[in-house]
Amino acid sequence: MRSKPLLTRALSIAGAVAAAFAGSATAATVTFNTNTVGTGFGGTSLTLNSSSGAAATLTYIAAPTTTTGTPSNVNFGNFTLACAGCSTQALGTGASFSAFTFDLVLQDVNEGGLGKFVGSSAGGTIFSDVSSIVLNWSPTSIGPGTTGASSGTFGVSTFSLNAFTGIVAPNSGAVLGQTTVEGVVTEGIITTIPVPGGALLTVSGLALFGLLRRKRRTA
Repeated sequence: MRSKPLLTRALSIAGAVAAAFAGSATAATVTFNTNTVGTGFGGTSLTLNSSSGAAATLTYIAAPTTTTGTPSNVNFGNFTLACAGCSTQALGTGASFSAFTFDLVLQDVNEGGLGKFVGSSAGGTIFSDVSSIVLNWSPTSIGPGTTGASSGTFGVSTFSLNAFTGIVAPNSGAVLGQTTVEGVVTEGIITTIPVPGGALLTVSGLALFGLLRRKRRTA
């Protein structure tokens, strides 16, 4: 008649084991910016001038310190293409940009990690209504840990860019000539391994067997 207490104890043990191994996850926020030393064309200037034709500029505006939940699409800054002296392509007055590189240095404020995305472009000719400028990024992601880090660590965070950024024409967009550098921030989560129902029954059976064996020894 003591089987019920034994069964209760066995189920209690099984419940404790299940709680220890039950799946769980924690959400987190990430704070970052691209307003960092080393960000710029050739790693220096935030403005690039046209190489020939009408006077035109391509200017980068860095992302300020931003806190985001994860996973999330984010803005890593903006490029603005301007050419006051350019006409439409049909009228024929444009500007040309030589090949260039742009270093986008990102800081993970939470962990202190620094990493760099490098955008390479063949340049191109623009008009007020046309732009063929494209930046191809490498790498396309940095983090987690020290992956892509020039210093520090990104912890469990990963920062990813689209493989390329196409610069829009000077007359394009709600903010004329502005192109967003789009990306994604993800945060690793610590998840324990769920215990399948069958395994839980096995744990319960082993616990009950152990209690019965102990009872027989003390009898």
